[in-house]
Amino acid sequence: MDAGKSTLALQTNHNHAARGRVGLIFTVHDRSGEAVVTSRLGLTHDAIEVTEDFDFWRHTVDALTHGARVDYFICDEAQFYTPEQIEALAKITDELQIDVFCFGILTDFRTRLFPGAARLVELADRTEVLQVEALCWCGKRATHNARVEDGVMVTEGDQVVVGDTDEAPSAVSYEVLCRQHHRRRLTAARAQSVSLVPEPLPFG
Repeated sequence: MDAGKSTLALQTNHNHAARGRVGLIFTVHDRSGEAVVTSRLGLTHDAIEVTEDFDFWRHTVDALTHGARVDYFICDEAQFYTPEQIEALAKITDELQIDVFCFGILTDFRTRLFPGAARLVELADRTEVLQVEALCWCGKRATHNARVEDGVMVTEGDQVVVGDTDEAPSAVSYEVLCRQHHRRRLTAARAQSVSLVPEPLPFG
């Protein structure tokens, strides 16, 4: 979150399309609703919604059989794909020679790997950390996603609850934190509500 992954996904699509390549864009649980990829910079693009039973292989073979040209896939929010869907994407790359670019986060608000993200790391030809670093409220690099419900950071609950959408409960939001402040459940709002003084050194 806040690292520009959806922006990069759309930029990657633009770069390939500008060279005459034909691609398909996929997403699931985008913050703005179904069948669309959006970035916090205001960029948007229509997409194919990946439901839990979506079959990448069948969809692709059907498209090719009907004469469609497909050079590449852009897969946003790939952490929400099932492990089986990730395996299908690998098969498409290997057997149909279609380039697949996946964008997503690795861990959930509990600091646990998403099943889809774990399978993606296991099968990907290459993984890259985005060059734009998300920052915690303290200024350190943010490495963890925190779920905030009714103003309180939580570490238990359903793995997938989408925030920043019209359909999501207004009380649910997400914030990126460094590991230290995620462990202490110290969100920006909570930090403002307490007296923030330099923490004492760990010795008497």
